[in-house]
Amino acid sequence: MRKDVRILLVGEPKVGKTSLIMSLVSEEFPDVVPYRAEEITIPADVTPERVPTHIVDYSEAEQTDEQLFQEISKANVICIVYSVNNKKSIEKVTSHWIPLITENTDKDSRVPLILVGNKSDLVEHSSMETILPIMNQYSEIETCVECSAKNLKNISELFYYAQKAVLHPTGPLYCPEKKDMKPLCVKALTRIFKVSDLDNDGILNDNELNFFQRTCFNTPLEPQALEDVKNVVRKNLNDGVCDNGLTLKGFLFLHTLFIQRGRHETTWTVLRRFGYDDDLELNQDYLFPPLKIPPDCTTELNHNAYLFLQSIFDKHDKDRDCALSPEELRDLFDVFPYMPWGPDVNNTVCTNDQGWITYQGYLSQWTLTTYLDVQRCLEYLGYLGYSIIAEQESQASGITVTRDKKIDLQKKQTQRSVFRCNVFGDIGSGKSGFLQAFLGRDLMRQKMIRDEHRSYYAISTTYVYGQEKYLLLHEVFPDFDYLSDADMACDIVCLIYDVSNPYSFEYCAKVFKQYFMDSKTPCMMIAAKSDLPEIKQMYGCSPLEFCRRHKMPPPQSFTCNTAAAPSRDIYTKLATMAMYPHARLRCMCTCNRCTFCLCQNFLNSELLQTVRAKLYAVVLRRHVSQADLKSSTFWLRASVGATVFAVLGFTMYRVLLKPR
Repeated sequence: MRKDVRILLVGEPKVGKTSLIMSLVSEEFPDVVPYRAEEITIPADVTPERVPTHIVDYSEAEQTDEQLFQEISKANVICIVYSVNNKKSIEKVTSHWIPLITENTDKDSRVPLILVGNKSDLVEHSSMETILPIMNQYSEIETCVECSAKNLKNISELFYYAQKAVLHPTGPLYCPEKKDMKPLCVKALTRIFKVSDLDNDGILNDNELNFFQRTCFNTPLEPQALEDVKNVVRKNLNDGVCDNGLTLKGFLFLHTLFIQRGRHETTWTVLRRFGYDDDLELNQDYLFPPLKIPPDCTTELNHNAYLFLQSIFDKHDKDRDCALSPEELRDLFDVFPYMPWGPDVNNTVCTNDQGWITYQGYLSQWTLTTYLDVQRCLEYLGYLGYSIIAEQESQASGITVTRDKKIDLQKKQTQRSVFRCNVFGDIGSGKSGFLQAFLGRDLMRQKMIRDEHRSYYAISTTYVYGQEKYLLLHEVFPDFDYLSDADMACDIVCLIYDVSNPYSFEYCAKVFKQYFMDSKTPCMMIAAKSDLPEIKQMYGCSPLEFCRRHKMPPPQSFTCNTAAAPSRDIYTKLATMAMYPHARLRCMCTCNRCTFCLCQNFLNSELLQTVRAKLYAVVLRRHVSQADLKSSTFWLRASVGATVFAVLGFTMYRVLLKPR
């Protein structure tokens, strides 16, 4: 909504412009009328639309043409006043005033006009027969009002209509010649219908209509009122109601009816609630709500946003195969002004055997967008109607801004769920294959990817000690001379070399030494194409020795040339290192068979936790009296408990170590 409304009154001398303003203010006809009334401001609390209103008078005797042109350019609505008993003043409306206003206003920002026939008390007939052809000729004319400043007839109504012409203009909504809504209005209302159709069956049932009514007007419809609305549509439109629900045609018909009956404010209330401005474009404030992101912080979707996106997926997955076919994906994005996801998305996230984006892939792509470009994510959520359907203040409420990574390192724990891994390697080292293998694609499937559909990102979920986390892989272009801050900003670095290329490792070693040797970012070396014969690397030391010198884990063998889907163990290791960069992980596997994994599982087992809790309860009771502290029995129990706990732990360690 506008912050204020500026109304300008123009017209020939002696038609009563100043009298109208003074009669409105004083509620009586003035005995003495000045050449021009001073600009007055009506406070918001006394106007019907609750918007401050400025009323400006014009006097040919006191103002120059230049001053008039300035006032015309500042006005939100212009009232052209004529005298109903003066034909010359009526003729001047079309011969002088409308052309003058048109010349001094921007063609793209149309100013609504209101024709005001004053001095109706002096004649017995109406001037409407003369005025109606003028209204039909000029679409910018909103309405015509006949009034009398002397009798105070329609004075308040005149300024109400002027306010309404600005706040609820007819022009963007309706074409009088065609007697139908304009295409932009139809497009906006169609999007609103589809957003409100929560089950995507093409019909607004009673529950959906009531939700729509509460959303827009803060009150539900009574059952009888709801039935009356549907009966009106049934009488005028054969296919406006189906299965006792309102179809899109019925929905559009209702709004056409509102506009034709002068209830533009109903349609405008709906449009503005769903984010549209006066030009029927989605407002920038609606699409891009403020969101403060401090340095070294990342952005993630929160639980409410994921629930909303899940409901959108379920709404459009009509065949319930947990994947979106191309048709279902187009239907989902039909409320967007453009298709946001290109063919590269299918190579960024998990797909099924047909190449359709799966449920997991769908959520992964949203996670990727939120992490890399949160403003675009806010825009996309706005198109889907997140703030309306989820009943939130704005899309920003669906975003979590993580705390500074430095604090995570200090506290040695993190609440983040998305971790970024930048993948470095020389040309042909296997970076793209490494990314695609994360999505479950072997070498044969990777060869089917077209170059123009290639993606430099891959994102999916993996588990770190039982917690589901998103791992985002980013392939960095191998330009050794220049690496941007974005190339180095990550949670873990992956350095890939080709075991069959003797010069491949040298690139990884140089990148590490120049950019990451002194950083706190953990690094992992990947020996790619391990299915091929390994050739000695032409470097000063072997990859294994290099990793040992720089306190890195040993090179991890990897290949995507497998009969089944490539192993995901390496990605779990990467996510683990990214989540716990401070930890020196002696074991880099998740096999649950080696000594390290068995010890970890035992220490985290419910049995050991129960035993430890009972020992604590016996040995270190919370309420120890002074008498207990002096008692030898108390200290004996404490000593025995500590000994038992130590022996039990040492015995379990020896038992687990023996198979190794």
